[in-house]
Amino acid sequence: MQIGFIGLGNMGGPMAANLAKAGHEVKGFDVAGTTAEGAAQAATAIEAATGADVVITMLPNGDILRQVADEIIPAMKPGAVLLDCSTVDVDSARAVAEQARAAGLGALDAPVSGGVGGAQAGTLTFMVGGDESAFETAKPLFEIMGQKAVHCGPSGNGQAAKICNNMILGATMLVTCEAFALADKLGLSRQAMFDVVSTSSGYSWSMNAYCPAPGVGPKSPADNDYKPGFAAELMLKDLRLAAQAAESADADTPIGTAAMELYRRFVEEEDGRGRDFSAMLPRLETRRRG
Repeated sequence: MQIGFIGLGNMGGPMAANLAKAGHEVKGFDVAGTTAEGAAQAATAIEAATGADVVITMLPNGDILRQVADEIIPAMKPGAVLLDCSTVDVDSARAVAEQARAAGLGALDAPVSGGVGGAQAGTLTFMVGGDESAFETAKPLFEIMGQKAVHCGPSGNGQAAKICNNMILGATMLVTCEAFALADKLGLSRQAMFDVVSTSSGYSWSMNAYCPAPGVGPKSPADNDYKPGFAAELMLKDLRLAAQAAESADADTPIGTAAMELYRRFVEEEDGRGRDFSAMLPRLETRRRG
């Protein structure tokens, strides 16, 4: 396929490189001037989109997605697919999809899970919203960039799945960190805590696969001085998107809202920026009630 790729950052760059390596003709653009190995460099987003069978976007937020969509949709050829892999608010995803469909294009919102490592290795998971026909068109590309793509329903449902998943992740990581800090003060060793919880009813991905305690369980960012696999500020972004969606849908999400506020304080008022989201454990180790 001819592919336009807009947004060649830490995630988009490796994704575009994997598509080029697989033999697709990729033309990429990034406002920062970054490039992707094997991809031709376009001077503008419009140039990247012109003539492409699929245009992939990987952008920071919904406002920027809307701006880019305004630019590129008129330049895309009829029947092409706009595949947005950004993590943005549900309302923006649905508005851009409607704009694309009105112009005779297919539209998919397909945020990813797996981080920079997954982008480089081609092992991302895609949560996809949009038309079945557009999903089938993009399926070969998902198979190159990732290991799994789940069609979640109509436009916006990919974003909905991503933020619901990450609301669970943020809350479970917080309570896992709280439990380790409590265990410390009760005199329970972290290894004993892990051995019990990881095989009991408290097990979770945060405990079993991404343990926030250094030296316990599989290797994780905790074993690398909490250098981010998933940065705390990105978790805050996703929890804010969940809160925005909950407000729009009139859904009661008190635990998600509490998690958002704790990560907001950690990132904006403390030392959380640039650290992994599991670095809540050292934050909690020295704190007292209240």
